[in-house]
Amino acid sequence: MKIFRSNTAVDTPYSIDVKGLTRRFGEFTAVDHISFSVKKGEIFGFLGANGAGKTTAIRMLCGLLQPTEGSALIAGYDLKTQSKFIKRNIGYMSQRFSLYDDLSVFENMQLFGTIYGIPSKELKERIYSSLRMLDLEDKAKTLVYSIPLGWKQKLAFATAMLHRPQIVFLDEPTSGVDPIVRREFWNLIYEAASQGVTIFVTTHYMDEAEYCGRISIMSSGQLKLVGTPAELKEQMQVDTIEDVFVKFVQR
Repeated sequence: MKIFRSNTAVDTPYSIDVKGLTRRFGEFTAVDHISFSVKKGEIFGFLGANGAGKTTAIRMLCGLLQPTEGSALIAGYDLKTQSKFIKRNIGYMSQRFSLYDDLSVFENMQLFGTIYGIPSKELKERIYSSLRMLDLEDKAKTLVYSIPLGWKQKLAFATAMLHRPQIVFLDEPTSGVDPIVRREFWNLIYEAASQGVTIFVTTHYMDEAEYCGRISIMSSGQLKLVGTPAELKEQMQVDTIEDVFVKFVQR
């Protein structure tokens, strides 16, 4: 893979293209030569037990952590030399609610939109468009601490989408919310993907993994399985992704 040092993105069919990505901390290898590609507009599930290396891998893909070895193109930009351009073209939502409780719904979105350099008039229009989509327009002046967790999670997703990124990284976005909100949240994910946004999602809910176009399973820093839910169920000769994961762990 070529290394590019300008502000020009490579024209590629993949939003994420990873080759031999590795990260060591001293003698410990957290991510061990993983390789995979994610197409534009694809919903890609990234599964694995705690300590499998998922978080370290995501931090590298977001340009927050330099790899020890390997290479990657993220939104067409080189991971090692163009990380600042990567950050402009991705959104990120952590498993822990990352907005400010003591600011209103509108103020939170305004703050993050300003950080991304969205012009003020356009930003206001985007914010209210997002709030209408979430049925939260009447909550614009409400302090975030007072709204339910499910609304907070949907608000965090909408905020991560404000600057219209090419890729959104979602780290266990539905953790702790009820099944109805989980379903509503996945409707938001489908809508974003239908508009060409690539969704890279980690989850501990195996039924949610069934919603992904393809999924991968990491273990001990290595990418062990990659494929569609149907392909992996056939490969492991089981009926559900939960059974795939259980059988994989037993092996």
